[in-house]
Formats: sequence, C-alpha cells, structure tokens
Amino acid sequence: MVKVIQERRCKPGKEEELKKLLEELRSRAFQRHGSYAWETLRSMDDPSVWLVIASWTFVKEWTDWQNNPERQEIIRKIEPLLTEPARESVFEFAQ
Repeated sequence: MVKVIQERRCKPGKEEELKKLLEELRSRAFQRHGSYAWETLRSMDDPSVWLVIASWTFVKEWTDWQNNPERQEIIRKIEPLLTEPARESVFEFAQ
C-alpha cells in the first residue's frame, strides 16, 4: 500500500473551484483499480493550504493514474487556481 500526499496553495477566492475539481479528481480516481481511500484536508492555520492524502494498493496503480490523460486534464484546470506548483510525495509503510 502507498499513500500519495499532495499539498496545494489556493489563490484567494478560488477555494470553491478548487474544492469542486478535487472532488471530480477523487471521483474519477475511485473508478480506477487500486484507489481505495481519499482525504481532502484544509489547514486551520492557513486556509490557503489544501492537503490530499490518497491511498493506493500498489505504486504502479498510482503511477498509471498519475499519467492518465483524464487526470492530467483536471490537473491543468487546477494549476491556475494555485499560488505555486503543487507538491507531491509518495510514501510506503515502513517495514
């Protein structure tokens, strides 16, 4: 199992647009094999910071989705809503 952590900083006034696109991304990800949990969090200290924690069975399933044109289309819509490029890290459980 892997966890994908994505951090995004939203431009002021674009929060609802970002929320809708993240919901669409989650909905489409759940249609993919291997995606089984998805959390979207917003910082209480800095409401511009949004965190998505996505759980995938295997890293290959994540990379397949990461490179999927459907996902890339939604990401292109998200990018203009951000103050800086999203940060993304993939983690696995320590053995």
